[in-house]
Amino acid sequence: MVVLGFLIALEIAARHYGLPGPLTTQAQEVILPPKSGFLLYASMALMMVVLTRRQRFIAAGTAIGIDIVFVLVRWACDVKVTEEGHHPFGNGALWVILGCAVIAVTRRTGQERVLLLKGVGLALLLVAGRKTGDTWLLITSKARPTVLDQYVATADRALGDPSWLVGRVVKASGPIGFHFLDLVYGQLAVAAVIVALYQLRNVAVERRLPSHHLVRTFLVIGLLGPAIYMLFPVVGPIFAYGAGVDHWPSPDMGPDTPPTVHFAVADIWPHTLPSLSPPHRMRFDEFTPRNCMPSLHTAWATAIFIHSRKGPRILRFAGTFWLIATLCATLGFGYHYGADLIAGMVFTLTIEAALRAHDRGWDRSGIQLVAYGAAVFAALLVSYRWLPLEMARHPWAFGPLLLLALASVIYGYVRTTRAWEPVLAPVRQREPQPELA
Repeated sequence: MVVLGFLIALEIAARHYGLPGPLTTQAQEVILPPKSGFLLYASMALMMVVLTRRQRFIAAGTAIGIDIVFVLVRWACDVKVTEEGHHPFGNGALWVILGCAVIAVTRRTGQERVLLLKGVGLALLLVAGRKTGDTWLLITSKARPTVLDQYVATADRALGDPSWLVGRVVKASGPIGFHFLDLVYGQLAVAAVIVALYQLRNVAVERRLPSHHLVRTFLVIGLLGPAIYMLFPVVGPIFAYGAGVDHWPSPDMGPDTPPTVHFAVADIWPHTLPSLSPPHRMRFDEFTPRNCMPSLHTAWATAIFIHSRKGPRILRFAGTFWLIATLCATLGFGYHYGADLIAGMVFTLTIEAALRAHDRGWDRSGIQLVAYGAAVFAALLVSYRWLPLEMARHPWAFGPLLLLALASVIYGYVRTTRAWEPVLAPVRQREPQPELA
């Protein structure tokens, strides 16, 4: 009910700005070409962890069959499906998810009904989280006319301006490097589903969901992160100091109007560093999302890394690779400053600690860890806003301090969560009895 109330409130807020809300965009994908084709199938795969093997084959075949019908009908009617990022597939997966919800209500009872509804809920929440994030981004661009990029860019001098450095490396790598990182960056949700499927692999046998898994962390990050965007609006170096990209055209633009970024300081990213001067708020356009502080892509990639640690070697390797590639993409594409990445990691570790502490029952160690993570995160935002010039003038002092703050949260998280792990006592070997004469 809380989630539904939040979605309704966000729908109303989006309507206030003349934008479609998450409920509207999700409902449209029942019939219209979806924008989240891959994500819909990944969500269906997540739901299928509660199904038996035979039911999974039926569900997958039904989804593919429905999509084939949709493709043939659109082809016969000459409906274009590749415009504005739409996919020719995905409707079938959504129909199967909704169909399972109907089956759970009408054909299941007791624990089986609850388990199937939980699976449907996981799938719909994953898709709704994506739609909610898209709506939040549009709202931030309308509700926050000024941005704090000059403050973060100045503070980033303490870290050596990593976005400018990695941006030059990505540009030098050419189309191959760019498209490779773009694929990793764009399919983060699919990587999360792979890790989540491993965590939920035994649900069909045990007939219950584990108390903590990656999907929960993803949803909480997506719920709380955009609230920070409203408090600390930042658009990113490629927009504030570059020519921008065409990923975020204005909804008010005509189809033939090329998207442009207004009010940028200069077109200098990534080849020329901005001059060091006292930062100030800067007015920006009304369609570029203020979605940099903290970096939620970094936050989600960090969550994938954490949850992949208990998997097999290939999953641990994949989690490490996805985190490193995501960090390179966020910096190399000019979407984030280095300061955003540090804040995103601290943000995730604090949320993950809170969720785990809640599952095991709040105690002193859990409260201390969450309080410390929240304090470090708040201190980072305060320093970026009120001490950027001092940080830029003394990089050899503030740079290590920023990394030390991140390292302290990582150390506290690892130490505390390891202490929470159950200790398996060794099995005592039975001593052989002496033989009786």
